Amino acid sequence: MELAGKVAIVTGGAGNLGSACARRMAIEGAAVVVVDRPNAGVTGVVEEIIRAGGRATGFEGDISHEPDVEEMIGLAVHEYGRLDTLANVAATVRDSDRVLDKMDIELWDHIMAVNVRGAMLGCKHAIPAMLSHGGGSIINFTSTAAFFGDTTRIAYATSKAALVGLTRAVATAYGKQGIRCNAIAPHAVWAEATKARFGEEWLDLVERTLVTPRLGVPDDIAHMVVFLASDKSAFVTGQSMFVDGGGTAHQSWVGVR
Repeated sequence: MELAGKVAIVTGGAGNLGSACARRMAIEGAAVVVVDRPNAGVTGVVEEIIRAGGRATGFEGDISHEPDVEEMIGLAVHEYGRLDTLANVAATVRDSDRVLDKMDIELWDHIMAVNVRGAMLGCKHAIPAMLSHGGGSIINFTSTAAFFGDTTRIAYATSKAALVGLTRAVATAYGKQGIRCNAIAPHAVWAEATKARFGEEWLDLVERTLVTPRLGVPDDIAHMVVFLASDKSAFVTGQSMFVDGGGTAHQSWVGVR
């Protein structure tokens, strides 16, 4: 098992991608602290992992609130004795995040608080816990939206671009002390919620931009998380890993299908 003996925290752990990451890391031997907001379904994910023979603990809180993040890190260390990996999966995206000239400032601040401050606070409090045992791996979830423009999701895209900067900064500042920090940029991952929000026509359009024969599934992302959390990626840090079916591999005018 790739993560035997390791301890991981997964924020957004009750969501589509976060729960897949938590389950996969537990399968690979990690003890996992599943973190999400209250009533998001943390207990169900924890129980599923335990039924499958894994080790997991749940924590409900607000990752943009520093005392909650401190408690989250403390729980991992108290329950399992150490912390090796932090996966900052949690994020918020809002349908009302559309155009800049009509941007609601409270919406902007909320998205930045969850997506950027939440990840920063996780790094701030995870790093000392990791350093006490020789280092660790931080995995921030960015997005292809951080690298390529769109006509909507202005605040979301900006927040995800900030995580690329945070990733490089942490990797550079703490690398010599044994901390690695990388980002994952997912794209075109199937979810019922995505279908409900954007519809079949949009999903078909996205699929036509891929060079793979299918849309992604959450486990495609989870396998990359396991790699970045494992010792096999010991020489990988400061990078943004695109897990996108090749959707960003070609010029926009190149027809794939």
